[in-house]
Amino acid sequence: MTPGINAAKKARIQHTVHRYEHDPRSASYGLEAADALGQDPARVFKTLLAQVDGNALVVAILPVTQRLDLKALASAAGGKKAVMADPAAAEKATGYVVGGISPIGQKRRLMTFLDASAASFETIYVSAGRRGLEIELAGADLCALTGAILQPIAREA
Repeated sequence: MTPGINAAKKARIQHTVHRYEHDPRSASYGLEAADALGQDPARVFKTLLAQVDGNALVVAILPVTQRLDLKALASAAGGKKAVMADPAAAEKATGYVVGGISPIGQKRRLMTFLDASAASFETIYVSAGRRGLEIELAGADLCALTGAILQPIAREA
């Protein structure tokens, strides 16, 4: 089990864990998960970390088919500018490896934003904390577990 799965169990939220065989040659972890699970990629969300105004790390959860709108994220976080976090800093802050960063069960609770498109699905998929492992849950439950705020933070790729 991962910290993300353990957190979902402890909170007693309804969830389903999905496993698939991760291909290390895959160019996109999120699209690989959608394909392997036979899901609409718009329902499969990736977890990214960004740095706002040169200091605070924030978590962004958005569909794998979209790109993070850094201006929208900075604004949502009350800042002016956001840049993608250094992968090593993201791993250190979350306790997960890149490609398997779950928004749930991170080492430190960071300000978290879930793209507003999640509200259009009964359930969404996010990393469960390891490559080849996804957790399916309601967006509202994800917000409850992470303190995430629903915001439009994604744009077309």
